[in-house]
Amino acid sequence: MPQSAWMKRALFAVFALVAIALVAAGCGGGSDTTSGGTEAGSEESNEGGGGEEGGGGSLKIALLLPENETPRYETNDKPAFYKAVEEQCSGCEIKYFNAGGDVEKQASQGEAALTQGAEVMVVDPMDSKAAAAIVEKAHAQEVPTVSYDRLIENSEVAGYVSFDNERVGEQQAESLSEKLKEDGNPKGPIIMINGDPADPNAALFKKGAHNAFEKAGVEIAKEYDTPGWTAENAQREAQQAITAIGKNGFAGIYAANDDTAGGAIAAMKGAGINPEEIPVTGQDSTVAGLQRILVGQQYMTIFKPIVPEAEIAAEMAISLGETGEVETKEKTQMINNGKTEVPSVLLTSTPVTKDNIKETVIAEKFVSPEELCEGAYAAACKEQGISG
Repeated sequence: MPQSAWMKRALFAVFALVAIALVAAGCGGGSDTTSGGTEAGSEESNEGGGGEEGGGGSLKIALLLPENETPRYETNDKPAFYKAVEEQCSGCEIKYFNAGGDVEKQASQGEAALTQGAEVMVVDPMDSKAAAAIVEKAHAQEVPTVSYDRLIENSEVAGYVSFDNERVGEQQAESLSEKLKEDGNPKGPIIMINGDPADPNAALFKKGAHNAFEKAGVEIAKEYDTPGWTAENAQREAQQAITAIGKNGFAGIYAANDDTAGGAIAAMKGAGINPEEIPVTGQDSTVAGLQRILVGQQYMTIFKPIVPEAEIAAEMAISLGETGEVETKEKTQMINNGKTEVPSVLLTSTPVTKDNIKETVIAEKFVSPEELCEGAYAAACKEQGISG
């Protein structure tokens, strides 16, 4: 663990021994037991975790996630991280925060985590630039920070785990380009609905997609960046594009994730366009996105195995807390965040279409057949050999 944390515990132990000796001397060997209790929770839904308290050897890890509109954070990332910490460190304790899409709230949560004694922080930033202040405050208190899923810029980040996000954009664009070729529209044109401009990953998806579209000769009729990654903003952007270029003015839509895909598809329906005739990309393999793929309204998504990502984040956090160094079973590479070289692990993503849902997200237990195949989607699941 960081030297300052070790010193605090050592001093605490010395003071405790002195206090015990004084009590014993003054009370003729009688006992005075005081219950230490637990730290008070906060508005940000702090939760203890990671098994039983490990006494003097416990480690307090703060997990800060950015928002809860995208289903993955509460449904996948949070439980996967809790499980990974519990398996790797039975004496560790987790303080959990979700910013709910609010940059200022995440900054306050970072301060709260430090006030509550966090010894390591794992932060998925709502804004990669603004989150630098969280990292620097932690660094000043000798609390290391793991940047999770998005790289926090221009700060003393101690470790980083994510996916090869430029490659994700390439995979989306390559998949859409191939589909356009199959449909007889190799040059498109297409509408691009990118992610949030405040998200560094969105810029990487966009860069990778542009590279692949340029290589394939696909033309872009209209392009937008989508604040907050929201379906509502994506729907408005797609409506603007359809109004500008006409219902027959595009052959596909690049949507950076499943939420923006849902917004774009809603815009097409509102304009009287059959989404089954226009391929749309996505990302995150959400239940809603996969269900649209099953019935032909969305062409593809990207599966990113979050369990390994959470496991590596837990490894990094625990090793930093115990030794001050990043240790992980995966090979690290150094990535510059504008201020320092960060030991990083980038995982591999997989394109998912109707034909390989069973072999990817179902086989990996990322989504259960029961939640995917409910109601109107049961027949489509059956066609793909998926039983709910």
